[in-house]
Amino acid sequence: MVLQEQYFTHADGRYEAAAQRHRSSKPFNLDRLEKNVRFVLVEVVPKITKLLLLLVPVLFRDFVQLFLPAKKKSITGQLALVTGGGNGLGRALCFRLAQEGCAVAVADIDLVGARRTAEEVRTRFGVKANAFHVDVSDYGSVCKMKEDIESALGNVDVLVNNAALLAMLSISEGKPEDIQRIVNVNLLSHFWTIRAFKDGMVERRRGHIVAICSLLGIIPIGRTISYCATKFGVRGLMASLTEEFHLDGLTNDLHTTCVYPAGIRTRKQFIDLMRDLKLTIPVHSPEYVANAIVDAVLVNKTEVIPSSLGVRIIAAMYHIVPRSLSLLVSEIIVGKIPVLTRRG
Repeated sequence: MVLQEQYFTHADGRYEAAAQRHRSSKPFNLDRLEKNVRFVLVEVVPKITKLLLLLVPVLFRDFVQLFLPAKKKSITGQLALVTGGGNGLGRALCFRLAQEGCAVAVADIDLVGARRTAEEVRTRFGVKANAFHVDVSDYGSVCKMKEDIESALGNVDVLVNNAALLAMLSISEGKPEDIQRIVNVNLLSHFWTIRAFKDGMVERRRGHIVAICSLLGIIPIGRTISYCATKFGVRGLMASLTEEFHLDGLTNDLHTTCVYPAGIRTRKQFIDLMRDLKLTIPVHSPEYVANAIVDAVLVNKTEVIPSSLGVRIIAAMYHIVPRSLSLLVSEIIVGKIPVLTRRG
């Protein structure tokens, strides 16, 4: 706690530089050579040996699993929370989760839409479903939602962070508060909901956290800097969270799935924008994407790109191909996005 306080506090002129390690000016230092050799023999060689010994069974297991059908888990009787569940992909996810036998907490800032989804879930699938109002960008609102859900339906087992703003602004576009709102809704909201529900999952040693990221969290596109930055943040958050569960010995109990959709046929404004900008990325129905997401959850898949094979290959290769090739592919797949001054 003392170190944390020192790190986060500030006092003018009180910066203290870290001590620099002394380096000998001699061209050859026998003591340093001896230390390096000892380090390699004591630290490096044993770890490499251990890695090679453990790597063989891991690779063999992964190779065998390539040819075996993935073992599915059951989420029947569990409670799923879907943020942004009132419309679009969130609504489709509520239906698919209900189809799997989950009770559903439909959370949205659009309470009318959330109530409509919850009513249809109850009518069509015969499971419990309630609507909850929440502003996911506000931690207090998220905590209030948690209390309301646990009082009405119980503990959340499957958390789906779906709520987001599809605001394609660059850095110089929009007002400062617009950019702040995008960051708060698209990125900070994931921190708030995970903070609210993770501890209960850890205590019960059961839970699955799903983040709806974007293909733009893998492949950056100019003119969408604000959106891309938040989605890259979500990607890093989920990757780190997965590693943290492993470090805490929760690999078999708590699971994560980060989703990278391309285009989804949801909001009319988004489809109109794609048409106006002449973007040629694949567009899928909310039901198609929702099915791919829940299928991934059932086999504890940590990442899924619910799109065509071509898009998945491009995403996998993007960061290892030359820059010139990635630019060419981006221009072919996405197209030429107008300069900022010509965007409405």
